[in-house]
Amino acid sequence: MSEKRRDRKNRILRSGESQRRDGRYVFKYMDKTGKPQFIYSWKLEKTDKIPGGKRNDLSLREKEKLIMKDIADDIVPRGGEMTVQQLVEKYLSQKTGVRDNTEANYKFVLNIIKKEEFGKRRIDKVRLSDAKCWLIKLQKDGRGYSTIHSVRGVVRPAFQMAVDDDLLRKNPFEFQLATVVVNDSVTREAITRKQERAFLDFVANDNHFKKYYEGIYILFKTGLRISEFVGLTISDIDMQERTINVDHQLQRKRNMEYIIEETKTSCGTRKIPMSEDVYECFSRIIANRKKVKSEPMIDGKCGFLYLDKNNMPMVALHWEKYFQHICQKYNRIYKIQMPKITPHVCRHTYCSNMAKSGMNPKTLQYLMGHADIGVTLNTYTHMGYEDAKEEVRKICNL
Repeated sequence: MSEKRRDRKNRILRSGESQRRDGRYVFKYMDKTGKPQFIYSWKLEKTDKIPGGKRNDLSLREKEKLIMKDIADDIVPRGGEMTVQQLVEKYLSQKTGVRDNTEANYKFVLNIIKKEEFGKRRIDKVRLSDAKCWLIKLQKDGRGYSTIHSVRGVVRPAFQMAVDDDLLRKNPFEFQLATVVVNDSVTREAITRKQERAFLDFVANDNHFKKYYEGIYILFKTGLRISEFVGLTISDIDMQERTINVDHQLQRKRNMEYIIEETKTSCGTRKIPMSEDVYECFSRIIANRKKVKSEPMIDGKCGFLYLDKNNMPMVALHWEKYFQHICQKYNRIYKIQMPKITPHVCRHTYCSNMAKSGMNPKTLQYLMGHADIGVTLNTYTHMGYEDAKEEVRKICNL
C-alpha cells in the first residue's frame, strides 16, 4: 500500500492536491472537456493563516468544493473563456428585427464596452462588486445616468444569457442601478397651464417662430409623440370626422435615410378626436402647406404636413431645435425664465392636464397610446397640494 502524500504540516493530501516548493497548494482536475485545469491557494483549509505579505483568498478545499459543484451542475469552466465584450456581441447578434433607434443604441453601448478595460475581462472573473465599480467609473468618467442605464440595460441580460447557458452561476449585474450611481438625469416635467399659455402666446406673436405655432399647439393639445406628428400626412387627417388617424411614425436614421415604422407600441395605433382649436390648426397647416413640384415619398406615404428647405419631411430633430431656440429667445427677453420645453414635455403636459381634469385613466391611456396603464397612472402621482385642494373643493360643492 503506497504511502499517502502529506503537506508540510503533516496533513494528508487528497487526490489531485499537492504543495509546491514555495508553500502554495495546488489542485489539479479535469474539466468537462477533458482538459487539465489547476487552482491555487496559500491555504489548504479555511482555518489556515495566510503567509505574511500574501493576499487573502479562499482555501484550496473551499475552491475545490465550488469546482466540484460547477462540474456536477454542468457549469462551463472559466466562463467558456469568453470576455465581457464577446458576451455582449453574442447577445446582440440574437437581437434581430429591432427598430433602427434600438439598433443604434445597441451599437452605442457596444462601442463604450470596446473602449473599456472591463470589456476585456473574462466573464467568470466579474463579481458583483466589480460590476458596481465599473458603472461608478463610467459616471466618474463623465457618462450620464441615462447612458449608464442604457449600458446596464444591455449588459445585464447578456450576463443572464451566460447564466442560462451554464457559463456562469450568478448574474453580477442583478442590482438596483439607483443604489450604485447617482441619478443626475433631468426629469421631464409637465409645465403649468400658465407657462403653456405664455409659451404659446410668445410663439404666436414672434415674427420668426409664429409659422410653427399650429404644430406646437397641436403637440400641446393632442399628446402626440413627435415621431407620430411628423409622420402625419394629409390623408391621416380626417377633417370631416375631425379625427387624427395614428398608425405609423416617421424616423430619420443617422445615415439620413427616412423610414416609416409602426407606432411605438401596439396601443399606439389609435384615432384621436380633434377639439375645435386643433381642427382650426390643421386647417391652416393644410391650407398654407408648402407647394412642391414633386411630393417626397417615404415607404409609400406622401403628403407630409411640414417639409424642410430640401422639400423633405421635417423630423423630430427639426422640432426639438425649434423648441430649443424658442426657449432661448424667450429667456433672453423675460426675467421669469421658461423651463426647458421639448416635444415630449408637450406630450407629458397634455397627459398631466387631462389627468387633472378628471379624465378616466383608461381613456387617457388610449389617447396617449400607452401599452402599460402603469405609465399613464404615473402621471397622476405628479399631482400636488393645489390639485388635491381643487379636488376637495369640487367634491364639497356637489
